[in-house]
Amino acid sequence: MMIALLLFGIGLSLAFSPCLLAQEEEKTIYIPKEVKKILEEGMESKQPRLDIPFNLIKHIYLPARDSVHSIFVFTIKNSDLGYAPIAPAGEEAKKDEKAETEEQSPQAEQGKLQSKKHLFLLFKKLDGDLEREVYVPVELMMDEAAYNPEEVAVCTTGYPLLPGAYVLGMAIASWDLKSIGTQYMEFTLPNSADFQDEMETTPIFFVKDLQRLAQPEMKVEIHRDYFTYSVLQITPSLDNIFKVGTNLDIFFFIFGSQPNAEGNYDIEATYQVMKDDEAVIKFAGTKYNNPIVSQPLPLKKTVIVQTQEGDKKTETKEVKDLDPGQYTLSIELKCNVTGNTTTKTINFIIEAE
Repeated sequence: MMIALLLFGIGLSLAFSPCLLAQEEEKTIYIPKEVKKILEEGMESKQPRLDIPFNLIKHIYLPARDSVHSIFVFTIKNSDLGYAPIAPAGEEAKKDEKAETEEQSPQAEQGKLQSKKHLFLLFKKLDGDLEREVYVPVELMMDEAAYNPEEVAVCTTGYPLLPGAYVLGMAIASWDLKSIGTQYMEFTLPNSADFQDEMETTPIFFVKDLQRLAQPEMKVEIHRDYFTYSVLQITPSLDNIFKVGTNLDIFFFIFGSQPNAEGNYDIEATYQVMKDDEAVIKFAGTKYNNPIVSQPLPLKKTVIVQTQEGDKKTETKEVKDLDPGQYTLSIELKCNVTGNTTTKTINFIIEAE
C-alpha cells in the first residue's frame, strides 16, 4: 500500500477540492428552509432530533489543496435507512407527483434493495461568520438476501473546508422531508503553516482495505463502510480490534516536515508495540520521502525457545503471532530537515480466532 501512495506523492489530494467547491458556485447545493430552521434551532444546545436516529461517531481529516478534507463517520440502522425494493420509474411517480424530478433507476434490479433519503450538512465557523450548506443525495444499494433491519450501517461523507473551528449540523431526511433526524459535532481543522517549529499528525487510524480509483470522486457522496480521498478508496478500522495473525496498516499525514534542498522529504519513523509499558515488538526504523504514510506492520514477535537434551541446552528463535490482548502502538517521528519530532500512540486489541 505504501508504495502505491508514493506514486502520487504529496499531490494526491489536489484533484478533488475544486470540483466539490464548484458545486456551490453553480448553486446546486442547498438546504431547504424547513430543514435549515430545524438544524439552526439545535446548533447551540447540540440537542439532536431523532425522527430518523443516527450517531456521528468520528471525524477524520487529511490535507487538500488550500483546505483540509474532512471525513465524517456516522452509524444508522438499516431499518432507519428505509431500504425497500427498487420500484420502476413509472410506479414511483404515481406514489408522489414530485418524483418526476427525482433520479430514478431505469428498471428494477432483482434481489436488490435501495435506500433513498436526503443528507444535509450545515457548517458554521465558530470564530467567524462563514457558513456553508451541502446537500448529499442518499442512494445506497444492498442485496435483499443480506438485509437485516437491525444491522447498524457505518456510513461516511466528506467535504473540504478552510482551517478553523467549526460546528457541523447534519440532517438525514426522508424523501418528502416529513421525517428529519439531526446530530451535531464541533471540530477543528489545523493550518499546516502553523507547524514550523513542531511536528504533528492528522488523526492516526488503521486501514482494513485500500484501493486506488481510476479517477478522483467528482462530487460529494455518501458511502457505506469506506470513504474516498482523491484517488483512494479507504476502509478504516473503527474499533481497532483485530484477529490473531492480522497485520496492522496505519494511515496518517505528517505536519511540520519540510523537503530538503533537492525537494525530498527525510522523515524517520520508529514503531513499537507495547504491552504493560514493555516493548513486545520493535520494528526496524523506517524512512519516508513523503509526509503521507500508509505503513503495514506485521504483528509477529520473535521468541527464544530453549530445549534441553541431557546436558546440552539449545536455543532457537521462532516467529509467532502476537497473543490475544490489549496493546499500544507507539510511533516516534523525526524530520531530519527541520529537526521537529513527535511521539504518537494508538491502542488496539488482538482477539483469538
